[in-house]
Amino acid sequence: MDYGGMTVNERLYVSGNLDKFYEAIKTKDKETVIKILQEVQLNYMNILPILKNHGLEQ
Repeated sequence: MDYGGMTVNERLYVSGNLDKFYEAIKTKDKETVIKILQEVQLNYMNILPILKNHGLEQ
C-alpha cells in the first residue's frame, strides 16, 4: 500500500489500525503505537512528535 499524501489518521483508517492505535494510546502502550505507525510507513522522525503529543516520549 502506498500511503503517500495521506494524513496519519487516513493511513490508520485505510490500514484498519485506527481502533488499535487509539487503544494503544489509551493504555500507553508505546511499543504498539510505534509498531502501528511504522506499519503505515512513518519513520521515527515522524513518529516522535506523535509520541510526544500523547505523552509517550520517555
